[in-house]
Amino acid sequence: MSHADLELLAINTVRTLAMDAVQAAESGHPGTPMALAPLAYALYTRHLKHNPADPAWPDRDRFVLSAGHASMLLYASLHLSGYDLSLDDIKNFRQWGSKTPGHPEVGHTPGVETTTGPLGQGVANAVGFALAERTLAATFNRDGHTVVDHTTWFIAGDGDLMEGISHEAASFAGHQKLGKLIGFFDDNRITIDGATDLTCSDDVAARFTAYGWHVTRVADVNDLAAIDAAIAEARAASDRPSLIIVRSHIGFGSPNRVDTAKAHGEPLGKEEIALSKTALGWTWTEPFHVPAEALAHWRTARERGAASQDAWRRRVIEYAKAHADDAKEFGRRTHGDLPQGWEAALPRFDQATGAVASRAASGAVLNAIAAKVPELIGGSADLSGSNLTTVKGAPALTSATPGGRNLYFGIREHAMGGVMNGMALHGGIIPYGGTFLVFADYMRPSIRLAALMGRQVIYVFTHDSIGLGEDGPTHQPVEHLTALRCIPNLLVLRPADAAETAEAWRVAIRRRTGPSALVLTRQKLTLFERAAANPASLVARGAYTLVSARDPRVVLLASGSEVQIAVEAAATLAAARTPTSVVSVPSLELFAQQDQAYRDAVLPPGVPRVAVEAAHTMSWQGIVGSTGAVVGIDKFGASAPFQRLYQEYGITTAAVVAAAEKAIAATQ
Repeated sequence: MSHADLELLAINTVRTLAMDAVQAAESGHPGTPMALAPLAYALYTRHLKHNPADPAWPDRDRFVLSAGHASMLLYASLHLSGYDLSLDDIKNFRQWGSKTPGHPEVGHTPGVETTTGPLGQGVANAVGFALAERTLAATFNRDGHTVVDHTTWFIAGDGDLMEGISHEAASFAGHQKLGKLIGFFDDNRITIDGATDLTCSDDVAARFTAYGWHVTRVADVNDLAAIDAAIAEARAASDRPSLIIVRSHIGFGSPNRVDTAKAHGEPLGKEEIALSKTALGWTWTEPFHVPAEALAHWRTARERGAASQDAWRRRVIEYAKAHADDAKEFGRRTHGDLPQGWEAALPRFDQATGAVASRAASGAVLNAIAAKVPELIGGSADLSGSNLTTVKGAPALTSATPGGRNLYFGIREHAMGGVMNGMALHGGIIPYGGTFLVFADYMRPSIRLAALMGRQVIYVFTHDSIGLGEDGPTHQPVEHLTALRCIPNLLVLRPADAAETAEAWRVAIRRRTGPSALVLTRQKLTLFERAAANPASLVARGAYTLVSARDPRVVLLASGSEVQIAVEAAATLAAARTPTSVVSVPSLELFAQQDQAYRDAVLPPGVPRVAVEAAHTMSWQGIVGSTGAVVGIDKFGASAPFQRLYQEYGITTAAVVAAAEKAIAATQ
């Protein structure tokens, strides 16, 4: 068999596996894997620096299939390359408990770098990977000693580039001049509804050129030499990211489905599969056949990968000899360990601090711990002066200063979320990003994916209620706390004062299993007097008794700025001989995780409960029960000074007292 014939056999193995897996599952997307099989083959066997025996090798290249619906392209490539993904796993495509879900999921399938499927997200993730690589390279590489040196690759389809996040992310990447970012645009000109000219007439090359990308074309994806040449050209353009526009034909090989929408998202059918295999020169009739010659050819990736990783290990050993302290720090960050003693840098706030907005306290905490936690890197979506996310004295993270700390994401909330996900997935960095809470909506899909992937991303959401005042209802979040609390594995932290804010940061930095949202005020908050034990340290338990009453007749619960209102209401009730406890609830999610004994100690069974929060009441209905009440806001805000707004919307001491008295009466 000639080398060209062997390559074609290896490529067609990807195509037939994709056809068979989608057919067996009776759902899926066969067309794009059939079209892009030559590109995947070229990448995995010639260009990617990867070791199938060690998918977590730190200096591996990262590959992102942003067009996640084409997951069989990735699964076939991983199986054939020698990752821990068996042929039985391919046969169980889209089935319960399999390693081959409908869309790629990081942590679920060896070799999958990020969870994709929601279109455009992978493009932003890839930008985050490339940004993290450059930052770590600038931080750790030394003359004659290179320990961080890898490329990020992605494949995007028409849908990816239609989604707004791709515009935001591509603009950001071009501005950052991420030279080790190489993307492929699958120009197959078909979407689910039909030809792309139904909806889109963009000049993709001109668009990306305008963003500052290097752009080149491959006229036919089946031309392996042209792919190799385009990649060489992209690598040479090291001063900017590259996009390679690859013309392909969806459903390639299918006599009746090629270049049609039907090839996109449904099985070909047994008859069409048989016709397609014949057209491709495939002589085997049984499904899921992998020719031994093709498998052996693909598996040469294992030897190349092992050699690349061994060479890197030798470089790390020499690096450690020359730069012992740097090597130790590199190892710590690579393994994701927190630095020893970092918590000692957390500031302590006392009464001398006076009233301070929780956003201001957050900025103080960030700057206090920044030197101790150098992997904490981030910024804001053009609101750094309001979110107070700047590390003072540190340079911006730009192409000119790639080792900087402060990221300026621009007014690109959605891309900010997706880029941070890529940075977190890469490792060695704990990314944070700030914006107003109301604009969490602009980045919600990225937040959801961070939670789904279980990645440590920290969101700094300021201006958290009608308390921001005069900017009015367009900027005043109402439903956002409830909406964020509904996202599984997202930890929402709304501290009541500066002391709780410091503890919230402690919780967020310690948490390695998912994202955390710090929800912070614009208006100043009184610092509560606490016992020496400092109940604010109980933020990690989600809720704690701030004001204790013996045999309370009612318990008041609140988060954030409304804790002060609850404390004032408790004093009014106590003066009227109604013993009242106040529970600060910085995190409903953490409180729900506590054992029953602790929850009963904080919220004694049988004692009526009243919650107060300047937000939608839905979050609290379950915790107060049918006998309790929630003082909140179930309508949009208005433009006025915040003091007037709290009065007009009934978020007042008097309203809480009245609700408490009514709840007590209802239980008598």
